Amino acid sequence: MSFGDPNNPYGQQQPQAPYGQQPPVPPQGGQPGYGYPQQAPQQPYGYPQQQAVPPQQPYGGYPQQGAPYGQPGMPGMPMGYASWGSRVGAYLIDGLIVGAVPGVLYIVAGVMAASSASSASENASSCPPGDIQCISDAYNTAAESATPVGSIIMIVLAALIALAGGLFVIAKEGSTGQSPGKKAMKIKLVKETTGQPLGFGMAFVRKICHFLDSLACDIGYLWPLWDDKSQTFADKIVGTVVVKTQ
Repeated sequence: MSFGDPNNPYGQQQPQAPYGQQPPVPPQGGQPGYGYPQQAPQQPYGYPQQQAVPPQQPYGGYPQQGAPYGQPGMPGMPMGYASWGSRVGAYLIDGLIVGAVPGVLYIVAGVMAASSASSASENASSCPPGDIQCISDAYNTAAESATPVGSIIMIVLAALIALAGGLFVIAKEGSTGQSPGKKAMKIKLVKETTGQPLGFGMAFVRKICHFLDSLACDIGYLWPLWDDKSQTFADKIVGTVVVKTQ
């Protein structure tokens, strides 16, 4: 019995190996003996210690969730805001598309009114000089025969076609952000906060707000020339921007 052996504090005899064989070697790294403090496993000598790797940002260094559309700090509008010239070009194209047929009808109504006036002048010229009653009857007859019916029908028809064309443009801007003119000029009307189309209702409200742009010598329509976001007064009220698509 040995009282100095730390692995056998109670003096128990260890089993002897048969003759010619080496005694078993106690396993390394197992449970420590009774009374000894436990030690944390250590890495082999010479290998660098591994440290926690922070999560990597997506490619390009931009965070997955950024600021709202169009706000500083996020490339929400890679193509930038539409120029004033492109907006004017889109407006002219839409005006030609919507106003072509009504314009022709208005011209026809004017021609019909002019022909009626010419007919009244011819009838009045046949009246004796100073016969006011004859001249008045000639003009009334010409007016009743042609001008009221034909001209009024053409004017009403032209107004209805212009209204339908205007609603079509508003519907396209509200649903897709692009009227025919904006699509041709490669620009798009969107909400400033989300970058999505604003819907028919808000697009209609924006058209009404253009009345403010026409005040004071159309200063609101010229405002995009020096505005940071190229907005008119109507855009600022509704919260919209016009951006490039290419």
